[in-house]
Amino acid sequence: MILHLHLVRHGQTYFNRYNRLQGWSNSPLTQPGIDDATKAGEKLKNVRFAGAFCSDTTRAEQTAQRILDVNAAEGSVTSPRSAMYFREQFYGYFEGQDMAMAWYAAGAPHGAKTYNEIVAKFGLAATKDFLKEADPFHDAESEDEYWAREEKGFDLIANDKTLHDGDDVLVISHGNTLLSIMQRFAGPGYDLSERPGNGSVTVIDFDTEKDFAESLTVRSYNQ
Repeated sequence: MILHLHLVRHGQTYFNRYNRLQGWSNSPLTQPGIDDATKAGEKLKNVRFAGAFCSDTTRAEQTAQRILDVNAAEGSVTSPRSAMYFREQFYGYFEGQDMAMAWYAAGAPHGAKTYNEIVAKFGLAATKDFLKEADPFHDAESEDEYWAREEKGFDLIANDKTLHDGDDVLVISHGNTLLSIMQRFAGPGYDLSERPGNGSVTVIDFDTEKDFAESLTVRSYNQ
């Protein structure tokens, strides 16, 4: 079964505005963030969504509901299904901290002072592993822990008996999650040097019958 996933990054939050890591933290949408969700809804208003999924965070639930409220396609679902598996990367001790300070703490011991330097020198996976290493409680998710959780979210979609081959599915996602998916599954030709915009749409085909490592094909990014 092939499902067409429309991954939307949630609207701007107060932590986005303040440049803070929010991961599992529950920061609500700003007014511009509500506008982001409305604009995304307008882009997708004629898509009939057979299913909708989001993380159990306020920013994701607000974005999902706003998009579905705007949707005008006959037969679309009217409310999202939320689950913790769709949450952003967990930053542990660094939740809510200034992004520049957190990534300096993670990268400096390895000779990289910023998030982009960590990625350039060691790859995206290292951002997770280095942050877990720097966390004095080691609660932040490692690369392996992150993907083990995310995969359960895709299993939830794949096992939804209301979905059928060719269906369109709305999934409210997060900045680092989208970058992680793109890094792992996208081919060359995509600019991953900047985070996807709030309210942006990324389209991915999900083959539910394949092993997860080969199941996602990127069709468009950060639109």
